[in-house]
Amino acid sequence: MSPIAARLQAVKRRISEALQGDTRPVVLVAVSKLQSPEAIREAFAAGQRAFGENYLQEALAKQAVLSDLSIEWHYIGAMQSNKARAIAENFDWVHGIDRVKIADALSRGRPAGRAPLNACLQVNISNEATKGGVPPAELAALAEAVAPLGGLRLRGLMGMASPGNDTAKQRREFAVLRDALEMLRASGHHGLDTLSMGMTHDLEAAIAEGATMVRVGTAIFGERPSRAPA
Repeated sequence: MSPIAARLQAVKRRISEALQGDTRPVVLVAVSKLQSPEAIREAFAAGQRAFGENYLQEALAKQAVLSDLSIEWHYIGAMQSNKARAIAENFDWVHGIDRVKIADALSRGRPAGRAPLNACLQVNISNEATKGGVPPAELAALAEAVAPLGGLRLRGLMGMASPGNDTAKQRREFAVLRDALEMLRASGHHGLDTLSMGMTHDLEAAIAEGATMVRVGTAIFGERPSRAPA
């Protein structure tokens, strides 16, 4: 068994143990930013299908090399309006919508004839100024604006907890996202089914609070290479 396959298996065990018998499905997105196409191909050979990328040009180059694989591509980085069309054309999911302007650009950029782009709204659950996402109090208005856009399918919410090892704090923050999803469902957004939360260091806390999708990079691929200067 290859090192990536072994680490992938270990992450799946962590997910299973964190569920503690709960039968809800939890999708594992392998965060492959700064990883080589060969590493992605190795993870795919081990059964992984969903991969997350942060940097558009890097992702497009990988997609070209790996076009023979049936990969579900997730865009999990910050988005700019001038890149929205390329994201809408080349990805299956976006995880970081926090502005109506970006959502509208993504919707208009989705090619006709393709299924709507699966979308999560990003919520700033840790109150960190360095993190993207709308404050919870502004989420309802954003959802109302995004839900009618024809090129998008609003699936749920994404959030990141504070760094560190304070599990109790992580759980409190993830609970904010879970409660926000329940609030949106109660207000009429019944099709929302996704809580994208939890990474290598806090996936157990996220799953305990209801995560249905976790984004894991280091625990699968090992330490991430440094990004080359732009």
